[in-house]
Amino acid sequence: MTDLMPRDRWLLIAVMFTVFSSAWVLTKEPAEIYAGYLIFLALFPVFISRYGVPGKFWLYAGFFLLTGVLNVVLGNNEMAQFLKIYLGVLASYLFYYYVFERFEFDVKLLFRYYLKAAYIVTLIGLIQFISFQLRFTPGYDFHWLGIFNKWAVVTGGNFGIRVNAVFGEPSQYAAIMAPAFFVALYNILRFQTFEYSRIRSILVILVYLLTFSSLGYIGIFISLLLLLINFGLLRYLIFVIPIAIGAFVYLYNNVEDFRYRWDSTFIIFRTGEIDIRSIHGSSIVFYNNYVIATENFKSNFLLGTGLGSHGVASNKYSLTKEIKTFGFANNLSDANSMFLRIISEQGLVGVIMVFAFIIRGFVRRQKFDPDNPYWIISSAALTVILLYLFRQGHYFINGFPFFAWLYYYARKNYEYELAEEEELEEDEEETESAETEIHSPEIKPA
Repeated sequence: MTDLMPRDRWLLIAVMFTVFSSAWVLTKEPAEIYAGYLIFLALFPVFISRYGVPGKFWLYAGFFLLTGVLNVVLGNNEMAQFLKIYLGVLASYLFYYYVFERFEFDVKLLFRYYLKAAYIVTLIGLIQFISFQLRFTPGYDFHWLGIFNKWAVVTGGNFGIRVNAVFGEPSQYAAIMAPAFFVALYNILRFQTFEYSRIRSILVILVYLLTFSSLGYIGIFISLLLLLINFGLLRYLIFVIPIAIGAFVYLYNNVEDFRYRWDSTFIIFRTGEIDIRSIHGSSIVFYNNYVIATENFKSNFLLGTGLGSHGVASNKYSLTKEIKTFGFANNLSDANSMFLRIISEQGLVGVIMVFAFIIRGFVRRQKFDPDNPYWIISSAALTVILLYLFRQGHYFINGFPFFAWLYYYARKNYEYELAEEEELEEDEEETESAETEIHSPEIKPA
């Protein structure tokens, strides 16, 4: 699909709004209703009437419904909490599936529009940073817009501010902007201009670094690793290892927040002791959720305790229940990590499904077809998936299902086009063979 009608462009803009609008919350109780959900409500009736519900969705919906209700009956979960997450997961994944179907599963087009939106967010982040240095408050504090009610100016870093642009936190910026960063990094390192010019690529990388986010540093490492995998791990490893070590030493010695978080995480996992006076709060939250998830897994290792149950498990296993300081109860419902949440809520079956999805869906760059864009889209989408597994526990915030479907259909489209090319080559060979037989001189026996 190349020629888009104006309504299709507006539809894609609306879809991108659902990905980049998590700082705008309509209601917080009894559940957080994000502004992007209005797009869901407006388009769902149209999509369902046109496309129906895919058969496989009933299978997955039935499986999670069965395990969820069973755990409610067993006392491992609460019905209200289960339904909130269950319906949210189904609705969000179904919505973005419809988006892909509407555009004939054209991942190139959808990824292109994501990159356009990501560049606009990059410019907003750049304006935010420059405005802070100039002390121009309306340029870096967006509360005057009246819509960012889950957003704040985040101070810190080496320049007094950590860029978060339209996101509530720098870590969310780091996660959702990671695919754009991957593309920009690829362009700079390989002297390419895939969707971004060199200037735009430099800006995307620069503003990404200005988040001063630990998750962003992990995103950089993942991007480099994926580029190594695609271009030959052993060939470049000898150069990358010293660079990676040098970058770590620089960050550790020059970025105080990075050093504090790193030391705190290392200490708490080594000792298991929680001291709010010397350990960074995020390290305590992460370690606490690790303990909750692993203990819950031991008790319910096969199927977990159902969607939305990690918060209930925290009542049993949390190490910070006695700490009254504000903030330590944060992220207890989403485990501060999607991987920890899956371990806790979906057990061994969920873990196997995740690894199977990642391994089977990965598109690697092939020497015989180096210009095929699907490997770029696949690796770019994988950066978000891996970052969410590590430190973002919400199943569907910031349009996460969009990136999951992008990853899935990049593989499907790649396989389809590969099969078409092989079939075309076979047809050409058969045609050449037939023409050879026709034009070959007939040799008569003596």
